[in-house]
Amino acid sequence: MAGTGDVVVLLHSSVGDRRMWDPQWQALLDAGYRVMRCDFRGYGETPAPLQPNNDADDVLALLDEVGIERATVVGSSYGGRVALELAARWPGRVDALVLLSAGSPAHEPTEELDAFDEAEEALIDADDLDGAVDLNVRTWLGPDASEDTRQKVRVMQRHAYEVQLAVDEEFDQLEVEVDLGAIESRALVVAGKHDLGYFRQVATDLADRLPRARLVELPWAGHLPSLERPDETTELIVKFLAERDG
Repeated sequence: MAGTGDVVVLLHSSVGDRRMWDPQWQALLDAGYRVMRCDFRGYGETPAPLQPNNDADDVLALLDEVGIERATVVGSSYGGRVALELAARWPGRVDALVLLSAGSPAHEPTEELDAFDEAEEALIDADDLDGAVDLNVRTWLGPDASEDTRQKVRVMQRHAYEVQLAVDEEFDQLEVEVDLGAIESRALVVAGKHDLGYFRQVATDLADRLPRARLVELPWAGHLPSLERPDETTELIVKFLAERDG
């Protein structure tokens, strides 16, 4: 956490950790925000859970611990799902949402997404972590991602596997019923043309369902636009925040 001013919380994808926000970090500080990014349990520097947990609960507890009453929450993929749950369960704590290729607690996975999960699990069960990492890089990064970006995702994903496999048992998230209709904050919903159909459909539905949402479709993007074209995505985020401030 660094900076002063209104708070922006960055929640990472499940194929990364808080390092995925390196391209946005300094730009948001320079724009005058107090910026916080964290690792979910089992990612980055946070150990895997030893019992069932809920990541939205964890984020709320972190906000409470550092004395943050309200924040804009920027979530990528799984981080977007957590951001939606946070805003729905505690609407008074979220000023605004930026949802980059977000998952959703209110949308069932598609056959395409289930097939990816099965392929990843089979590679992990076969102790082929390199193959599982490559599967993630192929699936989640669009055509504009540089080789440096692909390598960064490889490093973060491989580290996540190592952290999660270091415990004897994998625990599921504690499920909480989430009513997206309770969300009060305005939202920028971002979708990538080259992303899986599930995430494009979620974006379209969220833009229709949330009363203060705006949909932006990026013709060049895969699933991780903040890494694929970081400057353009950062500009999109900063402009949205400035509109709120105005």
